[in-house]
Amino acid sequence: MANIIAAIDFSDCSINALEHAVSLANRGTLDVHMIWVNNPSVTKTTIYSDTSADLIDEIRKQFSKLVEKYSPLLEDSTIDFVIREGKIYREIIDEAKEMDSLCIVMGTHGVSGFEQFWIGSNANKLISVSPCPVITIRTGVEAKQGMRCILLPVDSTLDTRQKVPFTTYLAHLFEAEVYVLSLYASKYKSIQKRVDLYTDQVCTYLEEEGIKFHRDVLSCDNLTTGTIEYAKHIRAGLISIMTEQETSPFNLLVGPYAQQMVNNSPYPVLSINPFDTMQISTR
Repeated sequence: MANIIAAIDFSDCSINALEHAVSLANRGTLDVHMIWVNNPSVTKTTIYSDTSADLIDEIRKQFSKLVEKYSPLLEDSTIDFVIREGKIYREIIDEAKEMDSLCIVMGTHGVSGFEQFWIGSNANKLISVSPCPVITIRTGVEAKQGMRCILLPVDSTLDTRQKVPFTTYLAHLFEAEVYVLSLYASKYKSIQKRVDLYTDQVCTYLEEEGIKFHRDVLSCDNLTTGTIEYAKHIRAGLISIMTEQETSPFNLLVGPYAQQMVNNSPYPVLSINPFDTMQISTR
């Protein structure tokens, strides 16, 4: 059976992400595979040393509580856990590869008693090289909100359409409506026409898949701010993006689009790497 990786550091943020993973697992009949990674540079011990017994015992106890709590909520699926050691983002990615996971679900600002799990660049590093889709969720986004409304921005990059199949898969699971948003980051008509062409193709795909969708256009200097404001307008349950998105001159001053979205979006963000990027990252 296919599975979802849920990255756990036992903070409220990561537990919230786990509840989203459980919700997704129930919709798709997927197993939930939790992971905690020991970073020796932070915990000052390795999981194989004599001094690690108390730490690992506590981690196992915490995981056992989570399994006991969430197992009854999984109708036709299972939930288990694994403990790994090394660089956090790399170990999670390796686990996802070994398990052939459908996606990774994680919180973006978890702080635990064991270590500052996602503080720093771990989340962004993981997203940038993940071989599978990653759903990031900030604190305060409740799982019961669901994904009944998905925002799918389309830009002028060739890769922008690669997120459509997995977004469609989620739309089927949650019986969601998809809002296809043409993003104009340039005033050049030729580039806007390319965006329109890609949007036409996306809408045709959704129509063939039987997904209810809406189409709109947004011109903006800051793609992140524009996308988030539109998401607020439609009360989105998920924003679907590629990790390499079109940029505007203003966006270049404040950082990559995907990183801004993950760090600032009040809604869950689905991030997908372009195929060629994923192939390179897995070598």
